[in-house]
Amino acid sequence: MFGGNMQQMMKQMGVDMEEINADKVEVHVGDKKMVFNSPEISKIDAQGQEMFQLQGNYTEEQKDTGPEEDDIELVMEKTEASREEAEQALENSDDVAEAVMELS
Repeated sequence: MFGGNMQQMMKQMGVDMEEINADKVEVHVGDKKMVFNSPEISKIDAQGQEMFQLQGNYTEEQKDTGPEEDDIELVMEKTEASREEAEQALENSDDVAEAVMELS
């Protein structure tokens, strides 16, 4: 993203920058979700302070509706938890395996 001269100047000032490869980034703002496909992400370390820069166009914006129905049913089946317990565990972890472990 930056030319060699810019990176050299940043390094002299104690600023390191690393490009991070990502296929997709989701940003949750309130109850909305912004999805960035093929974004450019830079991790900038300035004297121990880490910052991340995200560049790209978001391709969709939608209301965050919570856990997927299939995930809820799977957690309920594997743990014998109630629907409410399964939904809460999925909201806490946002990962089916972690939700199952939380309720087991």
